[in-house]
Amino acid sequence: MFPLKDNIPTHHFPVLTVTFIVANVIVYFFLQDGLLGLPDGGQGGDWPVESYAFIPCELTSQCAAQGPATGLTVFTAMFMHGSIVHLGGNMLFLWIFGNNVEDSMGPMRFVIFYLLGGLAATAAQTLTNTGSEVANLGASGAVAAVLGGYVLLFPRARVITVIFIVFFFTIIELPALLVLGFWFVQQALFGYFDLAQPSGEGGVAYFAHIGGFVLGMLTIKLFASERRRQRQIERVGGLT
Repeated sequence: MFPLKDNIPTHHFPVLTVTFIVANVIVYFFLQDGLLGLPDGGQGGDWPVESYAFIPCELTSQCAAQGPATGLTVFTAMFMHGSIVHLGGNMLFLWIFGNNVEDSMGPMRFVIFYLLGGLAATAAQTLTNTGSEVANLGASGAVAAVLGGYVLLFPRARVITVIFIVFFFTIIELPALLVLGFWFVQQALFGYFDLAQPSGEGGVAYFAHIGGFVLGMLTIKLFASERRRQRQIERVGGLT
């Protein structure tokens, strides 16, 4: 499943959602890879992976060659990406679902909610392997918090989704609960298999996704306004 668009309109322009998207794009193209340089895995710019990505063992002081640990990397890593595909996928999900979540709580609360999601993702991934020396980077955990919040706010929203079947695909409209529920179950299954047969060579940080999603579900009611949510639902004539 690959979402393209939902049917919930926003009442205000999603300033912070767009700001986060722009910040991620700037970091990737201008800071990780130099001034619009060719992507090289983040080795040639001002934000090299080894210095600005988050490494679990540095936080837990379990690295074989312990460098100077800094809490700053838990934030800088949220704005870094491993490839343009990684960046594009995260930003697409953030745009589709983030604008409505921001609209439900306002910009300042959205900033706190988004960053807390990223921190929860970092904590969850670290707990699965406190001695890991694999660099973690990406907005996926923070975006996952947005998805977790969205699924509780608008479970019956309709999402235009691409369904791939081997070499073919079709485009259908599905409930957000199905689309995002399927995504979460997929992350949980892949995370389980990753724990059962760890490669130790990096890959996808599934538990960061799980941690962010769960944080979003647990805290969305603290951040979102029910009045704002009802206004969003009314703008599409109610959700059935």
